[in-house]
Amino acid sequence: MTLQNLLQPHIFDAVNKHYNVELDKIEFQATRRDFEGDITMVIFPLLKQIKGTPVEIGTTIGNYLLQNTTIVTKFNVVQGFLNIVIADSYYTELFSTIFSQDKFGFVTPNPNDKAVMVEYSSPNTNKPLHLGHIRNNLLGYAVAEILKASGKKVYKTQIINDRGIHICKSMLAWQKFGHGETPETAGIKGDHLVGKYYVVFDKQYKTEINELIANGLTEEEAKKQAPSILEAQEMLRKWEAGDDEVVGLWKTMNQWVYDGFAQTYKELGVDFDSYYYESNTYLLGKDVVTTGLEKGVFYKKEDGSVWIDLTQDGLDEKLVLRADGTSVYMTQDIGTAIQRVKDFPDVGGMVYTVGNEQDYHFKVLFLILKKLGFDWAENLYHLSYGMVELPSGKMKSREGTVVDADDLMAEMTRTAEQISEELGKLEGYDAQAKKELYNIIGKGALKYFMLKVDPKKQMMFNPEESVDFNGNTGPFIQYTYARIQSILRKADFNFSQQIDLSDLHEKEKTLIKQIALFPELIQNAAQNHSPALIANYTYDLVKEYNSFYQSVSILGEQDAHKKVFRVQLSKKVADTIQLAFSLLGIEVPERM
Repeated sequence: MTLQNLLQPHIFDAVNKHYNVELDKIEFQATRRDFEGDITMVIFPLLKQIKGTPVEIGTTIGNYLLQNTTIVTKFNVVQGFLNIVIADSYYTELFSTIFSQDKFGFVTPNPNDKAVMVEYSSPNTNKPLHLGHIRNNLLGYAVAEILKASGKKVYKTQIINDRGIHICKSMLAWQKFGHGETPETAGIKGDHLVGKYYVVFDKQYKTEINELIANGLTEEEAKKQAPSILEAQEMLRKWEAGDDEVVGLWKTMNQWVYDGFAQTYKELGVDFDSYYYESNTYLLGKDVVTTGLEKGVFYKKEDGSVWIDLTQDGLDEKLVLRADGTSVYMTQDIGTAIQRVKDFPDVGGMVYTVGNEQDYHFKVLFLILKKLGFDWAENLYHLSYGMVELPSGKMKSREGTVVDADDLMAEMTRTAEQISEELGKLEGYDAQAKKELYNIIGKGALKYFMLKVDPKKQMMFNPEESVDFNGNTGPFIQYTYARIQSILRKADFNFSQQIDLSDLHEKEKTLIKQIALFPELIQNAAQNHSPALIANYTYDLVKEYNSFYQSVSILGEQDAHKKVFRVQLSKKVADTIQLAFSLLGIEVPERM
């Protein structure tokens, strides 16, 4: 039971007894650091129902708590705030409960509850994953893991944009200039090979445009009449018509990309339960449009195109079916959402991890699905995130325009190696152990730096800053975890025994309070779809532990009970770090 729940009935009784008033709620907050107390009751809301000054009311309630509870030992009133001091026995009992739970804070899903589907990644098949995809994948994966820890059943999914003019451009360039090259013969990942030919096409296309402009065409005319784009459009027409040769090449080159993506996902540490492909979903939604027309949700214009009017909802009119009967992206997204619920009948909500440039699209999508009468449409969420950039000139990819995901991860490992060697952190490690640790530190630095920022904010990612062993970084937290593991290895006694202490050091009590926040923090992060809450909580926990570590003796403590208790406390801090970092997809090293 939380401290608030323990105190609330007594405060209700105090107010009822002294003021003959029935309260329905009480506002609590953490006590400010410059005042003595463990929890603070806010008096001001009571002034609407009770006559008297805040100090008088607070003193009356404080005295009642002293006389009628065993957990309150002192109190002080500062203006409209009742600061309550809690007995050490409460915290030792609380810690005993916490210590006995292997996954303190994690909730086991109820099999009868509805599941949540989280979509992330959703790449195109004409190029490798890039920096933006890294933030997308890390956010989506972390939110899925946080939702799971909060007690939800979760499915992770993605939709792959595997059709359209973009992949035809790569296919055409490979046909013309590839000379049968494959990932195996080229010695590079398949997604990089296909991306290479996308660039080849672009260069050829631009050359043709410039030649046509030189011959008197406008830029717009040249873009439409360039031979390369006309050939790519013809290839797309053949694909849609089911041409065997074109479809065969499309399958081959897309498989190269899928194999490359799989390697990147493995390196990044993210996974999926299901995959959807636009080549299978681009025709979905048309039947829903027919149903929507019958229900009056949509309307047809004279040219035969189908629209929805959302002006009464503060939006605008939106096309859902072209006059020639072909669908638009909105139609496909409507159909795909409905198909997912058919495929996974226990899904009762979805989270879409997509950049903030699509905010309006998802407002429209969610509103249309609600108007179509799907009850699960009430539980749709757009995990909208800001752009991520690197300092100018950092790690530009071979295309010279985007930051390649594989290059960035490799560079993070090299940066971790360089900084670790400079600091002399890894003396006594063999080459293999160093390699593994550099990878853990580098990836941890990347993920933590990406996830500690509120998803809605645009961010600047600085590789060197992220691998700093001081401050709000992944390596700083990893180092504290490794330090605790060293303490546990040196503790040559049974530290799992039950310990009862009559008094606690202030730093011990502060640490227990911080650990005790973890379950509520997980629920809050799940509700807000915010891995940043988990990341920054973990940093605060580590800061509190380092303050504790500097203030008290652990293994050198002479009192045997205190020594065992402090080792137990250290272990639970490490366990909480590990659990919190697991939600962010970050590994923690046993030694560092």
